[in-house]
Amino acid sequence: MTARVPRKGKPGPTGVGVTQLGPDWVAGPDGVPYRRGARLILLDEADRVLMVRGHDVDDPGRSWWFTVGGGIDRGESAVEAAVRELAEETGLAVDPVAIVGPVATRMAVFDFARQTVRQDEEFFLARIEAAGPVVTDGWTEVERSFMDEVRWWHLDELADVAGEVFPACFVPLVRDLLAGWDGVVRRLPDEVPDALPDASGVSVGPERSSTIA
Repeated sequence: MTARVPRKGKPGPTGVGVTQLGPDWVAGPDGVPYRRGARLILLDEADRVLMVRGHDVDDPGRSWWFTVGGGIDRGESAVEAAVRELAEETGLAVDPVAIVGPVATRMAVFDFARQTVRQDEEFFLARIEAAGPVVTDGWTEVERSFMDEVRWWHLDELADVAGEVFPACFVPLVRDLLAGWDGVVRRLPDEVPDALPDASGVSVGPERSSTIA
């Protein structure tokens, strides 16, 4: 099952949701729009990790936790995108030279702007001390329509949280990185729906089900 989660782009008539993909999305050879994304695993001095909670706009009772991040704008490096997204979504700032990685990669397929899209994601790692309060004033109207809160999680608590946490195997991944990155880029499980549409919109090829982070 995929979840229709609006992110960034042109808002629809009601001001909620996305009806048009932004310029960072391009059509792949299979007709599925795709983009590169950068996500940040941010730890504080107490080994807590910063996470965002969002909900399914088609099923508000379903929510999940995911890392800060988003699409890489034209002309940006992945690290620059991770720094920008952190500032936009939380008001926090990290020095780009303090970011290491990518420590992990994955591919995710999900519903976005009322169509199936694919995002190739790189995950980076950074630490921050005396982070200060999280500020969400920079959220767009679209982000406010599905993003609910940002908070720091102790890993033991996050492992037991009710609901979904993305990407898959996130808590073991972070535990493996607490002492620092060893230089190995982990390949996380891809997140894909049961079938991908071809250029004509016809579903082709069975895949395991997935949800968006």
